This record gives sequence, C-alpha cells and structure tokens, in this order.
Amino acid sequence: MRCPRCHHNNSRVIDSRQADDGRAIRRRRECENCNYRFTTFERIEAAPLLVIKKNGDREEFNREKILRGLIRSAEKRPVAMEQMEQIVDNVENRVRSLGENEVSTTLVGEYVMEDLVDLDEIAYIRFASVYRQFKDMSVFLKELQGIVDKAKSSNDDTTNK
Repeated sequence: MRCPRCHHNNSRVIDSRQADDGRAIRRRRECENCNYRFTTFERIEAAPLLVIKKNGDREEFNREKILRGLIRSAEKRPVAMEQMEQIVDNVENRVRSLGENEVSTTLVGEYVMEDLVDLDEIAYIRFASVYRQFKDMSVFLKELQGIVDKAKSSNDDTTNK
C-alpha cells in the first residue's frame, strides 16, 4: 500500500478489525520508510452499480458524490462526519439490496432525504432544495410545511403518552 505522505510502496499492517457491520476491514498501517500511520479499508468488490441521471445518462454509483452533497448541506450544522458516512452506507446498502444493476438518481436522493430528515431538518431542507430543484417559493414552503407537520405530529404523539 502506498504511503500518502512519502509515496513509498511498502507498509505494514499494525491493526485490523471489521468495519461497516462486517462488510469491510479497517486496517491501520505504518509506512516502512517514514513511519507515517494511516488507515485503509478493504471491501468486497460488488458488481458495478449504475445510476440513471435525470437526463438519461448513466454513470457508476459514487459514494463520494453523495457524501459531498451531505457535507455541503450540513455545513455549520451539528452533524458529525460519522453520521453522514452512516447515511451513505445506509443508502448504498438499500440500493444494492434492490438487486438491480441500474437505479435512478431520484431513488438514491429519496433514500438520502429519508435518513437526513430525521438527523437534521436544516440540512434536509438544504439538500432537498438542490436535489429537488425548487422552482419557486411555493414549492419550498410546501416542503417546509411537511417538516413542520411531521414535527407537530411527533410532538403530539409524545405529549399524549
């Protein structure tokens, strides 16, 4: 494994453990040249999964794109990186469990929003505004009203108990 600091090709494994509920192995490594320690992950290479974009183009499923969108939407919000990575893991697992080789970006986005709305409502609105491409204020207000109604119903449920 190539060292990210000095680019030397030899490193030794210091520690290995399961990650992502047993679907990956996390390895701590140390460069034999500069002694820099770094982490790598080993995953089973799954069959390629394609996403069908709104314009009909197809491209390979990319976890990093989802994570970048989540990071942007959660900027300056109390959302930990681990929480965003968990959402990406959940979305990928749900998509792969469908057993299809191709899935629409619409479905991927809906899965992200289902997890994000429970995590942080502001990050959810930010993500939804880009993802759903709100055309005008009425669509934006409708989305906000849906969150307000959901919050009210969950508050009513806890109050009545």
